[in-house]
Amino acid sequence: MVAGEASGDLLAGILMQGLQARWPTLKTCGIGGPSMVARGLDAWWPADALAVRGYVEVLRHYRGIVAIRRQLKARLLRLAPDVFVGVDAPDFNLDLERDLKQAGIKTVHFVSPSVWAWRAERLAHIRSSADHVLCLFPFEPALLQAHGVAATYVGHPLAGVIPMHSDRQGARRALGLPQDVHVVALLPGSRASEIRYLARRFLGAAALLRRDRPTLRFVLPAVPALLETLTGMVQAAGLAGAVQVLAGQSHLALAACDVTLIASGTATLEAALFKRPMVIAYNMHWLSWQIMRRQRLQPWVGLPNILCREFVVPELLQDAATPVAMAAGVGRWLDNPGSVDALAHRFTRLHEELSRDTARLATDAIAQVLHRA
Repeated sequence: MVAGEASGDLLAGILMQGLQARWPTLKTCGIGGPSMVARGLDAWWPADALAVRGYVEVLRHYRGIVAIRRQLKARLLRLAPDVFVGVDAPDFNLDLERDLKQAGIKTVHFVSPSVWAWRAERLAHIRSSADHVLCLFPFEPALLQAHGVAATYVGHPLAGVIPMHSDRQGARRALGLPQDVHVVALLPGSRASEIRYLARRFLGAAALLRRDRPTLRFVLPAVPALLETLTGMVQAAGLAGAVQVLAGQSHLALAACDVTLIASGTATLEAALFKRPMVIAYNMHWLSWQIMRRQRLQPWVGLPNILCREFVVPELLQDAATPVAMAAGVGRWLDNPGSVDALAHRFTRLHEELSRDTARLATDAIAQVLHRA
């Protein structure tokens, strides 16, 4: 198994529960994070080794990532596992899956690449790489099957992990936050490159919000590798008394908050499942942005907007992702409880649509792949 970042590690951990329930003697190895390791993964490399986003950012780490893939492929070819499961990280996993498939190893890709949003040319690559694709969204299997890719809708595992109705008061007690003030969750991403481009902007927005709303509190979850960096950035911004940096605990932060300022990615879907209003923001190297912008197939970037097929939450991308615009967007949610309630109803319907027994459905699909073998 290979998962390349925090969200992939979480998804893979949920899948491993189903796999281990079906095959108690299952052994797993590869690349993963804390969730996978806690469930018994023999981690040859940590997931953080692959946590890079954006064309230019990948180029900076290209030689190291290619070296990992080359060594991993050699080990897997010697080991000849019953099945390889690549979890998201398509730019890393699909090439690896193609080589393993050509060598006779069964391959499953968990999380369909978003060919419906951008880079539709990857469909041929997926067909040559994966024996089966496990899809998180209900419209994906038909698209993949039309291009000769076997696929199964398994629901989104986060819809089963995140409760339909979260306990805001309990989350605030757990974090030591007051019940009678507004709380904003700051989620600038889990990759070092995202922190480099987004964290200061997010903290700038927090400073502006704090200036106009002195009682406002902030929580900022950080993956372990970035905890010290983010703590230092908060102190440098003069926000140590207002921003509580957390070691992980992103779900607790989302449950506790009134609104979140959040980087585009899987975390936006988590926020939607917690029924929290959000402002989605993203900024990257200018060249990466130009390349990605030209390959977009639809107007939305954030998963909540993509799934709802409209701008239910604002998106501030690249030059638009300024502290002033972010602060204004967060302020509008805080000042309009009626809009927040309407959004919560919309997100509840989305939660119901995505709720399936993901671990069982995914395990059943993998069992069929093994049976065909």
